[in-house]
Amino acid sequence: MNTEMSENKNDCRKTEVVHHHGTSNAIYGLGFVGACVYFIGQATTFWLGVLGFLKALVWPALLIFELLKYLNM
Repeated sequence: MNTEMSENKNDCRKTEVVHHHGTSNAIYGLGFVGACVYFIGQATTFWLGVLGFLKALVWPALLIFELLKYLNM
């Protein structure tokens, strides 16, 4: 995150925050879509489909949890 100072005609200083997120949002978005397809595809009822959608939202946290559990940390 960059903070840049800019001046306007009234000699007031305004702080402008510029966000550079890169490709991490795109990678997370593709993972979310893939997880939705997988979890909802495995669902046999409507409510299991809803649960699949919720699981797709939190899959990175579940992945890290299982990785840390596997590594005994």
